[in-house]
Amino acid sequence: MGFIPTEESRRQEIEEFKRMVVACAGLSRRKDEEEQLGFHLRSPEIDDDVGEEKIVCVTSGVSFLGLAVVNRLLVRGYAVRILVDNQEDVEKLREMRRLGSNNNGVVEAVVASLFQVETLAEAFNGCRGVFHTAAFADPAGLSGYTKSMGEIEVKAAENVVEACSRTSSVRSCVLTSSLLACIWRDSTLQDYPCVINHESWSEETFCRDKRLWYALGKLRAEKAAWRIAKEKGVKLATICPGLITGPEFFDRNPTSTVAYLKGAQEMFADGLLATVDVMKLAEAQACVFEGMKKTAGGRYICYDNVIESEETAEKLAEEVGMSAERICGNRGAYIPAPFQLSNRKLSNLMSRTLRSCYNQR
Repeated sequence: MGFIPTEESRRQEIEEFKRMVVACAGLSRRKDEEEQLGFHLRSPEIDDDVGEEKIVCVTSGVSFLGLAVVNRLLVRGYAVRILVDNQEDVEKLREMRRLGSNNNGVVEAVVASLFQVETLAEAFNGCRGVFHTAAFADPAGLSGYTKSMGEIEVKAAENVVEACSRTSSVRSCVLTSSLLACIWRDSTLQDYPCVINHESWSEETFCRDKRLWYALGKLRAEKAAWRIAKEKGVKLATICPGLITGPEFFDRNPTSTVAYLKGAQEMFADGLLATVDVMKLAEAQACVFEGMKKTAGGRYICYDNVIESEETAEKLAEEVGMSAERICGNRGAYIPAPFQLSNRKLSNLMSRTLRSCYNQR
């Protein structure tokens, strides 16, 4: 049996949603950027004066990562079509505008299911790019990630890439995978390179045996996306981020946070427990997308911090409300980590993009 929300409870919900947007965008944004980061809803068409090369779609656009990607794209002058799976999220966005979130940013909210290719293709129509954030919540309402959620990841990734192939306007797709799709292997069976980079893949069997469902789901979804992209000729790039952090990240993104940290002790010991700020990840996604107009593509590892000391591990543990032992264990004497992460491919791309921006000024 449901209930009818009061006007006050609805207003509180909208205010909470607005606070989430602000948190994702960060508190130190420049004033000229702030003027572009609100939501100006258009339906059914985006303004004619927005160039068609600047229209993009973001799936799960009201999620922790989705909001950050939307904000970053608006700063760069894109018109953004937010894909949501229910009318309630559309109404939240509209209510935000009614309560004062009014500026020059252009956003169109579209309701479409990630599990219906036809409706996805219709939603993508007119967009030059698609950002599939793969930001799923636990359908059971728990902070965790079940084996069945991996199947959801795979099917959604397949449908998004398939829909891109059916939409003539879409030129490229950026899919969010995970660093966990790169790092999990049984190092006791064979010698692996000590550097983990964009060419590294986790082992499905190892993830399954260790019940690392989040890693397995991201791994299989990314592989499925690459398979269909190659079959259908879709230009695809995948970004494999570390644990996504940012303002109130655990409260905003509990499912992925808890699931990501399964096996944290092993990652910490191996030198592979890394994090990335949500806005830096969003900036990386925009850079990769723009780079795909030239030679960028393939996989990219994205992180800005590796948890290497017990002090930083304890800080992370405190932020997510778990004991430090669950992350760093009882290490005793210092033992050098056997592996090293490398995000050189992404760093080089973003450095070139930054130099290009300066040269154009």
